[in-house]
Amino acid sequence: MARRLLVAALAVAMAFMAILTPAAADTASWQHVPVPAQVRPQAALNEAVALGPDLAWAVGVDAVGRQAPGFPLVLRWDGTAWQRHSLAGIGWQGELLSTAATSPTDVWAVGRDSAGGARLLRFDGTGWQESRPPRDVALTKVVTGGGETWLIGSRGGAQVLLRRDGQGWRELPVPPGAVYGLHVLAADDVWAAGATDSGAAVSHWNGQEWQQTVVDGFPRSAMGSVLAVSPTEVWAGGTGGFIGGPPGRPIPPLLVRWDGQSWSRVTVPTDFGSISSLAPDTSGGLAWVAVARSQKWGPPGGAPLVSGPDFLAWDGPSFTEYGEPAVAGEGDSSMLRLAPVPGTATVWSVGRADGPEGTFAPRVLRFG
Repeated sequence: MARRLLVAALAVAMAFMAILTPAAADTASWQHVPVPAQVRPQAALNEAVALGPDLAWAVGVDAVGRQAPGFPLVLRWDGTAWQRHSLAGIGWQGELLSTAATSPTDVWAVGRDSAGGARLLRFDGTGWQESRPPRDVALTKVVTGGGETWLIGSRGGAQVLLRRDGQGWRELPVPPGAVYGLHVLAADDVWAAGATDSGAAVSHWNGQEWQQTVVDGFPRSAMGSVLAVSPTEVWAGGTGGFIGGPPGRPIPPLLVRWDGQSWSRVTVPTDFGSISSLAPDTSGGLAWVAVARSQKWGPPGGAPLVSGPDFLAWDGPSFTEYGEPAVAGEGDSSMLRLAPVPGTATVWSVGRADGPEGTFAPRVLRFG
């Protein structure tokens, strides 16, 4: 009797595992998530922000032609599918470049219209409305964190950083060179990724001044993303650089880490590409690295370059490599921007993929 019960229990357990295995396999890889059918050809997504399992926003541009500038595009995830969100009263042509949020009722998006003018939108929980942008500033990115909202832009070719102060925007000092990415922990604790004439740079704002470090002195290197975990752990990613060489020569990715004393270069399992985004886990530590246009040296006697991993999962001592799934009628992604879902292991990636005959298409991927 005991033996029969044991056999029966094992059979039930194996059947249960058989049911779970496909789902487990699905969550262990990146999956393609379709965009709404009403999104027209020649669309692209530039950035996303997730506020929970049933709420995320993605912004970009729709219906871009060879001569047409396209229209601003906003998608909303409702927990089941992406839906195109109405931009009632917003009739200009142009593109939304970045989005960030402090809460479900305080979501921001920045962009530019077809004349090059800055556009600033805000969602208050009911609908998207135009907000007055800072005067004479071309906006490229909005970043939130620690209850703060910051803008990256430029005026007359010079970099501009602004912090939301009450109901307005206050201009702040800028570190030398260019700033491409920010991680805001508090008003007096901000990390900036960028570049100077001397190479890739990371800067820290203490509320009074910037302290900058050139983390890679190779010409044309630059940092685009930064993730601050603690005072003794900060990551920054971007591209290395080459001097000269033929046009289109691939550029190596660049990932560096601060340990509280110094910056060191971290080896990644791909030879070429750009680290376009870093994403934290639920505790704030590094979880994902996205590598756009990832390539590796090919085997001897074969193609000189082969595809490399698009995503790298960090588990502390090492990286696990992941590729993006194949999508019928589309090529690889040329842009990968990560958006982790708070409180979960799920992460989104949005961007644009290669289409036929030099076209492109919006790309949404999800892990978990």
